[in-house]
Amino acid sequence: MEHNSNPAVAASSRPKPFPPQTLRAVWPALAGLTAVFLIEMLDTSVLNVALPTIARNLSATASELQWVSGSYSLVFGGLMLAFGAIADRFGRRRFMLIGLVLFGVSSLSILLVSSASELITVRVLIGIAAAMTAPGSMALSFRLFDDDAMRVRATALISTVGLIGLAVGPTVGGLILAVAPWQVLLLINVPIAGLAIVGIRFGIAADKPTDLHRVPVDLLGAALGTGTIVLVLLTPTLFVNLGGRNPWPWIAATTAIGSAFAFIARQRHAAHPLLDAALFTRPSVITGLSYQAAIGLATAGLGYTVSLQLQLAWGWPPALAALGVLPQVLTMIFIGPFVEIIVRKCGMDRASVLGSTAVIAGLLIYALLGRTHYVWIAFALVFVAAGMRVVMITATINVMRGLPPERTSIAAALNDTSQELAAGIGIAVTGTIIAAFIGHALTETRWSTATTNAFENAVTLGVLTLTAAAIALLTVALIRARHEQPEQHGA
Repeated sequence: MEHNSNPAVAASSRPKPFPPQTLRAVWPALAGLTAVFLIEMLDTSVLNVALPTIARNLSATASELQWVSGSYSLVFGGLMLAFGAIADRFGRRRFMLIGLVLFGVSSLSILLVSSASELITVRVLIGIAAAMTAPGSMALSFRLFDDDAMRVRATALISTVGLIGLAVGPTVGGLILAVAPWQVLLLINVPIAGLAIVGIRFGIAADKPTDLHRVPVDLLGAALGTGTIVLVLLTPTLFVNLGGRNPWPWIAATTAIGSAFAFIARQRHAAHPLLDAALFTRPSVITGLSYQAAIGLATAGLGYTVSLQLQLAWGWPPALAALGVLPQVLTMIFIGPFVEIIVRKCGMDRASVLGSTAVIAGLLIYALLGRTHYVWIAFALVFVAAGMRVVMITATINVMRGLPPERTSIAAALNDTSQELAAGIGIAVTGTIIAAFIGHALTETRWSTATTNAFENAVTLGVLTLTAAAIALLTVALIRARHEQPEQHGA
């Protein structure tokens, strides 16, 4: 037998390990990534139930209480894009682990909080930590597999656990408050963060130097992008709280538009832009982002208006209104395991079309029939939730596989940010239309028949407007998807 004495040739001739073919093969990594998504979703919902208790214990004003709830979301949404770019350069796993340590330490510091301003500071730190971990959770799970079917299965598993956390967060929070102080609601982040650190540290290999994006970070572009996102996310809250007749929401909206144009100009002329315009010429990327934006635009408006309708127009108490939107959450949880089957039978593109059709159908049901009976609202919530669940997963895979391997974190951040921004715009549009129809009646405890009718007319107009915008974005996605197919065949 001939012996090969060349070590390089011998090493290259050894059989390479196959990529994992089952979720069980990478269970430590998936456990860690699932814990990351769970902690983000829990932190979004679990503290809301404790706001009245926090107000009493810390003597918080209404404005401070709003910032306790909103500061996390603003920082989280605003920093994802910049942190995604940094993770691609610094190392995805390394950046994720640092973020998880910050998550645990920040949550533990709740024991030192004695005022509302200190609690807001803690929430900002937790939001920074969440922004550090969010892009990495999808980027690292995507890189575990080479097969799209396994990626769909892993994404469905991770997001389903997170949605369960989002759904049970208020209930868990209420049960904990019955037997323990409100600080415990943030302390539960600590062991979950610890589980995530162990799973990712021992289940995922460190990034190779060749897998990193070796160009400088566009700091000015990152600042402009973060400012734009924060303003876009803040504007809907200002419209809801201050109304369309107050100048501040319009100032915020105008500043957001100006900042967006400055960001675009910076990206066109920077030597190393945060977001290279060439990335958006890739059909898979623009297709996925169009789907995500359409879903975010439409579903955010629906969630906002249904809550107002049940409580203000129909007089439901908050607890009953919470049960009223339960069909949406339950549908998103239970359909998760079936997404892979749908994608396998229909293909990625047809599954996206099927999910989008369900979302549009649900929006039309609500816009045209939602005012007549709750049954139609329940149908609309189920249709939208089912379609959104399918599209969110398929669009994420499209965006992730459309960018180079060294840009997976920025791809995940771009994917999440597009939906966050579209959701903020959707709430701003519906909130402005409702404010124009009923003025300051949102602050009244009891509505007259005329106010209720005006509100329902505003809801119909607002949801139909968002539906039209969603259809336009979905049309763009379909056109780009058809352009992608010849390129794939040609390759």
